[in-house]
Amino acid sequence: MENKQIVITQFGEPEVLAIQSAEVPTPQPGEVLVKVAFAGVNPIDVKTRAGLGWAASQNKDKLPWVPGYDISGQVVACGEGCERFNAGQNVAGFIGFPLQGGGYSQYVCVPESELSLVPDSITLEAAAALPLAGQTAVQALDKGGVKEGQRVLILAGAGGVGHIAVQVAVAAKAEVFTTCSDVNLDYMATLGAHAINYKFSPVSERVTDADVLIDLVGGDAALDALKCLKDGATVVTIPTLSAELICEKAKLLGFEATGMLVDPNPQQLDTLIYMVSVGLLKTEIFKVYPMDKAVEAHHQIETGHTRGKVLLDMQC
Repeated sequence: MENKQIVITQFGEPEVLAIQSAEVPTPQPGEVLVKVAFAGVNPIDVKTRAGLGWAASQNKDKLPWVPGYDISGQVVACGEGCERFNAGQNVAGFIGFPLQGGGYSQYVCVPESELSLVPDSITLEAAAALPLAGQTAVQALDKGGVKEGQRVLILAGAGGVGHIAVQVAVAAKAEVFTTCSDVNLDYMATLGAHAINYKFSPVSERVTDADVLIDLVGGDAALDALKCLKDGATVVTIPTLSAELICEKAKLLGFEATGMLVDPNPQQLDTLIYMVSVGLLKTEIFKVYPMDKAVEAHHQIETGHTRGKVLLDMQC
């Protein structure tokens, strides 16, 4: 059996991605071998490929390196001592984070503790959209202390993390405001959010008295959004490159503010999978690219205008 992998050959533009062949790995004790159906493409993959951030600095001497933290697929073999899964079961997981990666592979060994069972009632595409983005969304709302009746502003509600954050906040009975481009206004409304077209006017002219800001954009848009908050509000900012600046400014204005690095939590993923299986949460897949079109998938994420998630089909 061949194990094709997408690797970062050197840091740079998307064109530095290439396909290489590797051995199919053998699961160690406590690990399962997963035949990967779909791998999620996330902004952190794009940032790392460009040579930015911690995963890039730690892996710069280990190139070619296989990125990817989101997978769904089927267990094909179990290492010694595995008790949770059997061959033939569908699983998904947030794997190898932050330094190991490995999701852009046709076969990958994963500690079974990092995986969640995917029931027949949910597609492997939907399952692959959930691990990193879903957990980032849930953990950001937790950190923000979002409660029923609060006004919550989520920047970039149509993106991979945003579309899940909007739905979970709406399910928690918060009043949700979000920014998006004109093409996503109707989509955001169907998810239960008040949608604001950021191209038409800055969000600070449209929203007041928000209790919580979930910033998925960073930079100037986040600085503007601070003007929407009421006294004592809470700010959670996700993009690491501007987190220090946003937190500093927010604290000067008297807000609680924190940056955030998502923490893999299989129990949380179990809950998200359950929510999808019973129709409480819908995952939006922008496009599924065949694995030999990974360059195009990275270009798409870099546009900053992706509704929902981009996936790679690792078997085609």
